[in-house]
Amino acid sequence: METKLTLRLNDSVIERAKIYARSQKISLSKMIESYLDSLTRENDSDKKISITPLVESLSGVINLPPDFDYKNEYADYLTEKYK
Repeated sequence: METKLTLRLNDSVIERAKIYARSQKISLSKMIESYLDSLTRENDSDKKISITPLVESLSGVINLPPDFDYKNEYADYLTEKYK
């Protein structure tokens, strides 16, 4: 079921949105519906994220010293790679 909704927005925002929707070949209504749908689904999906068995099995595989600086190690790797 579709229901009509009235919104009050700044004129310049509406014009930019119309131009964007036209360039994407969708209606402004569909664009707003998709945006609102993604916002509300995002919150629901954050609560339902679970760790897959593969990721769970890999957890704790590498033991690194507490003072290990991965950023420095990666920078050294890239420096050596692109010499």
